Amino acid sequence: MQWRALVLGLVLLRLGLHGVLWLVFGLGPSMGFYQRFPLSFGFQRLRGLDGSASPASGPAGRPGGPSGPSWMQPPVPGAAAGRRRAPRRPGPGVCGPAHWGYVLGGRGRGPDEYEKRYSGAFPPKLRAQMRDLARGMFVFGYDNYMAHAFPEDELNPIHCRGRGPDRGDPSNLNINDVLGNYSLTLVDALDTLAIMGNSSEFQKAVKLVIDTVSFDKDSTVQVFEATIRVLGSLLSAHRIITDSKQPFGDMTIKDYDNELLHMAHDLAVRLLPAFENTKTGIPYPRVNLKTGVPPDSNNETCTAGAGSLLVEFGILSRLLGDSTFEWVARRAVKALWNLRSNDTGLLGNVVNIQTGRWVGKQSGLGAGLDSFYEYLLKSYILFGEKEDLEMFNAAYQSIQNYLRRGREACNEGEGDPPLYVNVNMFSGQLMNTWIDSLQAFFPGLQVLIGDVEDAICLHAFYYAIWKRYGALPERFNWQLQAPDVLFYPLRPELVESTYLLYQATKNPFYLHVGMDILQSLEKYTKVKCGYATLHHVIDKSKEDRMESFFLSETCKYLYLLFDEENPVHKSGTRYMFTTEGHIVSVDEHLRESPWKEFFSEEGGQDQVGKSEHRPKPHELRVINSSSNKDSWLSGLQTWTGTTPSAFLGLQLAVDRSWDISASTSRNI
Repeated sequence: MQWRALVLGLVLLRLGLHGVLWLVFGLGPSMGFYQRFPLSFGFQRLRGLDGSASPASGPAGRPGGPSGPSWMQPPVPGAAAGRRRAPRRPGPGVCGPAHWGYVLGGRGRGPDEYEKRYSGAFPPKLRAQMRDLARGMFVFGYDNYMAHAFPEDELNPIHCRGRGPDRGDPSNLNINDVLGNYSLTLVDALDTLAIMGNSSEFQKAVKLVIDTVSFDKDSTVQVFEATIRVLGSLLSAHRIITDSKQPFGDMTIKDYDNELLHMAHDLAVRLLPAFENTKTGIPYPRVNLKTGVPPDSNNETCTAGAGSLLVEFGILSRLLGDSTFEWVARRAVKALWNLRSNDTGLLGNVVNIQTGRWVGKQSGLGAGLDSFYEYLLKSYILFGEKEDLEMFNAAYQSIQNYLRRGREACNEGEGDPPLYVNVNMFSGQLMNTWIDSLQAFFPGLQVLIGDVEDAICLHAFYYAIWKRYGALPERFNWQLQAPDVLFYPLRPELVESTYLLYQATKNPFYLHVGMDILQSLEKYTKVKCGYATLHHVIDKSKEDRMESFFLSETCKYLYLLFDEENPVHKSGTRYMFTTEGHIVSVDEHLRESPWKEFFSEEGGQDQVGKSEHRPKPHELRVINSSSNKDSWLSGLQTWTGTTPSAFLGLQLAVDRSWDISASTSRNI
């Protein structure tokens, strides 16, 4: 009994000592969430660029403030307006290593450790090793897919076999929304092969797609997934093949007769029934590739799924000289935009396509909304339609006003570091305390508009989570400091933002981030025949699935991060990536919409429930990426049978414009 009393006495003595230290010097253990954030991102004062500490403040960044993080508090009235500033474009040194020491360090990790680790140059030899590791990661996954899974859609990397649609359980949307029995992984990976300079395999893969892939299948797929993964990849590969400059090496195909473009057209026509018989113009979420919209189809769809089709559909329309596809996609975007809250300017995440009523009122940056915002900006970059930029600019202001919590600047001022939360679209009030991994795309989007400082700060938050688990959990509760949803399906969003931030800042810190991610993927997800989904980011148990975006995005962005001499960076051509990571050259050819002159001014104001005539697809008119303006107009002149009234809704009524810097559409 004496030893128990002794142990108890020592415990009480230690607790008493900690209590005294905490009361007198503030050195004791943390007593609340806002003091103990182990990621060292929030609620401790971030270091200045020179390593000096920022002024002290209360727990919520305000003396005498509420006992909790300011992320829980609604925006201060009037403060949001102050954030409507011109984007700041700091130089490469904006995020000093001392800053990162506090942002990313755990207990016992001071600025000096991160100064040593992250501030030095990334040696060229190490960079080449990481580039080769990223290429090897892609090759290992791709070769195993071709050996064990093709022609099925996906690879089961643990059991080394293929996976297709779940015919036995049509309600298994996690599988059936994506897998359409059209060799998805092969199609999705085409432009990655080109970017890595593997011309022989690219040519072989294209011929396989042309010879073996058909969309005449009894498969019910999600319109959004089929568009971004399949349609987008076909268009990207077609542009690579027909590019007269051939920056990636000789990617031409002997006797190529625009087969990929014809396939893209065939798929898009099969997706068009989703836009019919909908009172709002917002498409049904799913179609059967043979029969159209299923009789029992759901009338509810997410904002991102319905409003993120414009890039791919717009490219297709402009290559064909057929406005049908861009028209229906743009009508859906405008219908959603017209349903935004009059008070906050925010959109919800789930809407009824017949009534226009919001079923899901959550507004955030993650699942259900992410790519909607992304495509407003990217559509402008690609097509130059000012209305797209105006919508994005207004949406970005609403995001800053209602979703962004914390202090205005990342590295100075009062309050907690900024974070974007989920709120009610009508009131702007906090709805929950989690973020999801898809939100990690947002720093990359901020880079595209030049808001680099905010992008740096937000990226640090997601990287800090990665550092803790070696992966990003699907949902992370920032109040409880724990994952809400524990799996990681090899998503690319953090890698994408890391790549874009490196391109913007050239800070070697982001090369270290990429190396950490590469090493984590190799350590925790590599299995016998590929890379597997993490079922549980803590115990690292796995699921037998390798989604196609691992090859089309995750490996691609990691490779480009370390391949400084890649033609994407050196060819002089401006590039943009779709939401599925497919590369598209930004050129004047795609900014020409020769049918625009036929649109009526009144068509710019679509109203929910208004019955409109939709143009019908006409004979395929092929316009290669190497065609000049004369051939484009010639293709238009031969396209007959369409009246101006058929295009109601696409004429843009633009009252003002917001000039975006030339850096917006450079090699991004």
